[in-house]
Amino acid sequence: MKVLRAYKTELDPTNRQRTRFVQCCGAARFCYNWGLAAMIAARQEGRKTSVLAEKKRLNAIKREEYPWLYEVPYTVLESAFDNLKAAYENFFRRVKAGQTPGFPRFKSRKRGLGAFTLRGSLHAGSGRIKLPVIGWVRLKEHGYLPTEGGRIMSFTISERAHRWFVSALYEEECEEPEPATGKPIGVDFGIKELATCSDGTVFPNPRALESATRQVKRLSRELARRKKGGRNWAKTKAKLAKAHYRAACVRQHTLHQISHHLTAKSKPRTVVIEDLNVKGMLANHHLARAIADVAFGELRRQIEYKAAWHGVEVYAASQWFPSSKTCSECGAVREDLTLADRTFICPECGVMIDRDLNAALNLVALVA
Repeated sequence: MKVLRAYKTELDPTNRQRTRFVQCCGAARFCYNWGLAAMIAARQEGRKTSVLAEKKRLNAIKREEYPWLYEVPYTVLESAFDNLKAAYENFFRRVKAGQTPGFPRFKSRKRGLGAFTLRGSLHAGSGRIKLPVIGWVRLKEHGYLPTEGGRIMSFTISERAHRWFVSALYEEECEEPEPATGKPIGVDFGIKELATCSDGTVFPNPRALESATRQVKRLSRELARRKKGGRNWAKTKAKLAKAHYRAACVRQHTLHQISHHLTAKSKPRTVVIEDLNVKGMLANHHLARAIADVAFGELRRQIEYKAAWHGVEVYAASQWFPSSKTCSECGAVREDLTLADRTFICPECGVMIDRDLNAALNLVALVA
């Protein structure tokens, strides 16, 4: 079967190539904002239009009004309108589902340079990639991108903390994975310990944002004292972006470790997780930052797509299942258990067990 798989790695561009990247990001941002403004104006005037119609209108006038758009590859502009179309489709899909989504917003340079997508004549070597118009660009990691066995669909170039990355989308031919036959694993997510598995493995919470909070606060105060737009302001802003980027890398590394252990390394036939209501949990202002820092949604996403690769089934227990309050030995429910109780003591059989391990054992019992 054919599957789409993305590989992301860091680029090592020259100064001239960095300038071209910034130019392409600006062109993509301009086309997205131009199309969004045209769609809003048409709605206010009562005219019927579409993203495709506005893209054709821009192509008809860009030679006279925006000739600088010819300096970037055409697929950069095309992908910007594709993103706008996806934003509108997602908005109306959520409206029809009864949700309250936000209307598509204009892209601002203040929120970062952004990204752009290239299609067409794309090539990948062991330590470099070839982009239309821009040419060959070096990679910082050699041998990571596949050079054969798959078809390159697109390259998405993005910037973060003054670093440039490429996300390469491949269409690969893969065999259907055989179902895993290992022992099921239950995993309890938490704040003190990020993940506690029923096999006894515990992954501590790196508290990436909390450990960087002191530096982030100091740099934020320093940025506020700088003259906006000055050279020192730009230097401090770069330091602040680097601090946030490092915290994100620490968090992402831990999440990949956990998802790899639960799928590729252990290869259980079933992974049992909790169907957490993260949005509701974030309403607790005492724990909101700690909950957002651990990224439960991203961890679940990684577990689900890696499980599909290795033939592992994922079962999500109901958020109302009292996994922490139920004794894993006798099944008695302790209603008075609070978040401060880190050890579960059963009032019926008297067993003493770690709270998170008890919850993980109760989860795996659902499929045992």
